[in-house]
Parts: sequence; C-alpha cells; structure tokens
Amino acid sequence: MLSLNNVSLTYSNGNTAVQALAGVNLKIEKGKSYAVIGPSGCGKTSLIFLMAGLLMPTQGEVCLYEQQVVKPHRETALILQEYGLLPWKTVWENAALGLKLRKVPDQEIADILGRVFAELEITECIDRYPNQLSGGQKQRVALARALSLQPKILLMDEPLSALDALTRENLQEEILRLIKKHKITCVLVTHSIEEAVYLGQEIIILSARPGRINAIVANPAQGIEGYRHNMSFHEKCTEVRDLLEVHSQSGIRLQEQ
Repeated sequence: MLSLNNVSLTYSNGNTAVQALAGVNLKIEKGKSYAVIGPSGCGKTSLIFLMAGLLMPTQGEVCLYEQQVVKPHRETALILQEYGLLPWKTVWENAALGLKLRKVPDQEIADILGRVFAELEITECIDRYPNQLSGGQKQRVALARALSLQPKILLMDEPLSALDALTRENLQEEILRLIKKHKITCVLVTHSIEEAVYLGQEIIILSARPGRINAIVANPAQGIEGYRHNMSFHEKCTEVRDLLEVHSQSGIRLQEQ
C-alpha cells in the first residue's frame, strides 16, 4: 500500500546540513498496524511526515499505491503530538476543519461529525474550546477530525505522550478498536515500548541519527483480547527493549571509533 524505497532525508539547521534518515526501505501493508520506535532525534517524526507527503526525501521515493507521493494524499490522515487543535475554534470547528478545507457541504459535515462524535463519546464537548478540555478529550477531538476524513491510512506522531498512564491505556484501547472497526492501516510513532507492542503488529526499530531500520519485529499476538495482561506481551516488550539497547550500544561504539 505504502512503500519507502531507499529514502534519505537531509535538512538545513542554520549553516549545518543534518541527515535525519539514511537508506530507509519499508513496505506498509494494507490493513496492518505498525509502531515506530527509536532513540530521541532518530528521525521518527521525519519518517511520518515523509509518509504524509509533508516532506520530500532528499534521496529515494515514497510511493502510495505505486505512485510517488509528492503532496498530502486524501486517503491519509495525520495526528500530531500536540493534537493540532486551534485554540480560538470550538471542538466542532476544529473537528470540521479538514472537511471544510475539502469543501464538503455543511449538512454532510454535520452528518459525518454527528456519527463520529457519538462513536468517540464527545458529543457533550461540541461547543467547548480546547483550553476547556482534558488531555484525553483533546485527543478524542484529534481522532474525530482524522476519522471524519475516512482515511485509509492513519499516521500518528506520539499522540498519547502527554497523557497520564490510565488515560493513555484507555485511548490505546480506543485506537485499537477504531482501526479494527474501520479497517484502517495505521503507523504510530512512540517512545513507549509497551505502547509499541500493544498497538503494532510490526514494530520498526530505528537507529540513532541518521535513522536507519535496525530491525522489524513481528508481533502476531497483537490485538488479542487481554494481550496487555498476557505473558507473551511482557516477553515481546523485553525482546524490543533488548534490541533497542543492543543497537544503542552498537551506535555508541561506532561513534567512539
């Protein structure tokens, strides 16, 4: 469905060229969920922005349905770390923003958002502003805006990082339910090993900058009922943690040499 072919990205930081990603080859299959994890500054957000068509690679190509991605695609939705909510707009106006930009008629917007708000249980928040919401409610509004676009691919850049542990786990359950129900292909960037294992059918481990794919870990038990409390969940977390530590130590040794 989505592929990155020998993708590298270099950007300018003042007078300095910074290589964020190097030689990334990755295939995203339709209907699967992926989690991307790696050390801070390894290019995880850059990778998501390349998939979304918001950045263009310095080398290589990103393809959706075998067509090169040169701009944001209508079938792709992106949720940012800070939710991307405009403080001067109400919850309804924030959720409707993508549909407004697509010039969807007002009545159709009302029908779509009515269903989405009911599904996410935030109908009572319609007339509030972002500063009147909890972190979990803000995330649900961001999810509502994404789902209203009926995306085939949902890209998420650390969407739950600012939430407390219980709210985070509840929203992980909600995300899992939504991507299963709507058959959405999902790519999630996270710093949390537990979150990566809970939400990713495949876990992509990036190296330190410039980001390269060090490993892709299959997670076939992901999505089974009660997985979080299953011994296989904890074993998979340990496997991912060990791989992150091994590659981190290898990177340190290479830098020292």
